[in-house]
Amino acid sequence: MIIPVILSGGSGTRLWPLSRALYPKQLLSLIGENTMLQDTVYRLASLEERGPIYCVCNESHRFLVAEQLHETGAEIGEIILEPVGRNTAPATAISAMLVSKKYPSALMLVLPADHVILDPDAFRRAVTLGMADAENGELVTFGISPSAPETGYGYIRASRQSISEDAVRPVLDFVEKPDRQTAERYLASGDYFWNSGIFLFKAESYLHELEVNAPAILDACREALEKSVEDLDFLRLDAAAFHSSPSDSIDYAVMEKTSRVVLVPLEAGWSDVGAWSALWDVEKSDVSGNIKKGDVMVHNVKNCYIHATSRLVTAVGLEGHIIVETPDAVLVASRNSVQDVKVLVEELQRSGRDEALTHRRVCRPWGTYETVDESERFKVKRITVNPGAALSLQKHNFRAEHWIVVKGRALVTIEEKRITLCEDQSTYIPVGAFHRLENTEESLLELIEVQSGSYLGEDDIVRVDDRYGRQ
Repeated sequence: MIIPVILSGGSGTRLWPLSRALYPKQLLSLIGENTMLQDTVYRLASLEERGPIYCVCNESHRFLVAEQLHETGAEIGEIILEPVGRNTAPATAISAMLVSKKYPSALMLVLPADHVILDPDAFRRAVTLGMADAENGELVTFGISPSAPETGYGYIRASRQSISEDAVRPVLDFVEKPDRQTAERYLASGDYFWNSGIFLFKAESYLHELEVNAPAILDACREALEKSVEDLDFLRLDAAAFHSSPSDSIDYAVMEKTSRVVLVPLEAGWSDVGAWSALWDVEKSDVSGNIKKGDVMVHNVKNCYIHATSRLVTAVGLEGHIIVETPDAVLVASRNSVQDVKVLVEELQRSGRDEALTHRRVCRPWGTYETVDESERFKVKRITVNPGAALSLQKHNFRAEHWIVVKGRALVTIEEKRITLCEDQSTYIPVGAFHRLENTEESLLELIEVQSGSYLGEDDIVRVDDRYGRQ
């Protein structure tokens, strides 16, 4: 049996402004209708004897991850919440401890949630090829034959002593991201593969190698798991113990140090979508080499990727550019410079700008809200509440709110009073009054919220009851 472990803790800063810290790229539909996380789940369907899926994610993404996983219909083993990012080695260690207890003879297939694989059948064949070695205690990694001297990937040097090009081969070295000249030498040699970050092994094999090569990670993860608590559909790790773990990748903690690692070549149309240029590489372009998403009009434009989400975007006389529009930000960049988008995001973070964290439309476990206008003493939001969902029972110390229902029916609690509001009806919530909004109907509830007061920040919320377990 194969137990898939999906690592969904990344932030995808190079795909800003679509990818944000609280809504990263693995939760976006960048290619096709499904999100990258969902595509990762769907490509597992062809694997024989596949067990339930384990997923490790950032605590801030938990409700989005759970919703997207449940939409796939896949069996979920555990959704593990990281209180803080500690790279892939600790996340995989926690998963291995859980899998080894429940499925001691199973293989773990460790997968990043944000990769594109255009040929799922080739992916399945590669996984199948690596199973025998994994059963024998080897740690199997999957290497991509390089098509260019890429400096954004780590490389793996593997032995040529194999019968065929796709045969399993011993690994000689893991090397960090090279400079251009070194990458060109790797490409010419034929001995090197791009490091895909996909692994296959027994849980006990991985834990044994951690004990030998990175015992501090193992000890911290054991304590974090021992002190973990169940929280709704999630397993919440102990924050202090997990924080004490070194922050290392699987490669650095184990693969570079063990002698029990082998490589399976993976030729499946793989991309880690590490920058906007990668989407231009993997998607089908028009006769001018352009990829256009949304409401886009161009003239004399070649080899560009243009993505519009909320309005008309036009371009004239450009070549080799990336243009990405969202309701609150626009990115314009040369295709050759998109790796530096992360520099912009770092500056946004230093400046305390919300555009680094979230979109104007914010997802919550009960639905969404979107700020449509604001000034110094007022803010206007559009709120949608899913069928059967409810906001927390809460109060605000600095603002009052007016609610106007525009679609559906709302059940409103204000202190001891409960009222039902239909379309075109409204109510007022004074400063300091405990209140709750519920949608008890089977259709979506939409309303306009007008806030007024001396402080309108999202942290002015005092919750006394919440069905989603939020503080």
